[in-house]
Amino acid sequence: MNAIEVSGLVKRFGDKTVVDHVSMSVAEGEISGFLGPNGSGKTTTIRVMCGLLTPDEGEGRVLDHDIRSEGLRIKREVGYMTQKFSFYEDLSIEENLTFVARLYDLDPVSVRDTLEDLGPTSRRKQLAGTLSGGWKQRLALAACIMHRPKLLLLDEPTAGVDPKARREFWDEIHMRASAGLTVLVSTHYMDEAERCHRIHYISYGKLLASGSVAEVIRDAALTTFVMEGDDITRAAKLLQGRNGVDQVAPFGLTLHVVGRDGVALEAAVADVAAETGVAYKQGSTSLEDVFIQFMGQSTDNMA
Repeated sequence: MNAIEVSGLVKRFGDKTVVDHVSMSVAEGEISGFLGPNGSGKTTTIRVMCGLLTPDEGEGRVLDHDIRSEGLRIKREVGYMTQKFSFYEDLSIEENLTFVARLYDLDPVSVRDTLEDLGPTSRRKQLAGTLSGGWKQRLALAACIMHRPKLLLLDEPTAGVDPKARREFWDEIHMRASAGLTVLVSTHYMDEAERCHRIHYISYGKLLASGSVAEVIRDAALTTFVMEGDDITRAAKLLQGRNGVDQVAPFGLTLHVVGRDGVALEAAVADVAAETGVAYKQGSTSLEDVFIQFMGQSTDNMA
């Protein structure tokens, strides 16, 4: 059974279509990544799914509840962690958790257990506004799962936190998913997307790809060459605008060159390599290459 099953979702604000006929599914117990550039419609789609917004067109069920008529029931069974820290900064950790517990009619024991899970109990009186980015993230996640939701919606949850905190966060998410929690997470970080079981790429309101990371990379059908040598800066300039070349990006001492037409791409790379004396070989296409390709092919629906 799918925790999320939506079809043809459309959401407009005035004359702008922010979500444009999006259809997608997320299986129970799956960690599903939601990727796309800023302004692509990720947050709006998530808000439609959790009952905060009503779609202008389309249908769907979340946790077997209709998104149009059973929004309140969906909200009771969903944890939603927003992009921006949304708890009271002038309340302590314990006071924020107590407030959330009362919203869900939870026993005070739930607050105590959540505080123990968070870490050092000595922090329970610390004001939320004085917490580091990592601790704010831990508090937000704890508050979102305190009522034991079946579905967790995370909107760019690790923005602004250090790599160690990000890794610990994802370890926690995988542990929860292994226990049956379904997770839909929007992110800009490619390493985080690769931690997901499946990913969905949305660009300016339109869903362009869904599948495992390997499937999305395969279906993009891109060819990648890696160039290396003393003159890669000049090589990069010469490659710009050449037939078959869609992307040219420096990576340390190498140059990654990507395109959809493999034959034309190799001809351009070979020609520039001969002129500059740099070496080249075929490389592996990365998820970031696919991400950039999608962005280049899309039209901004807010323009």
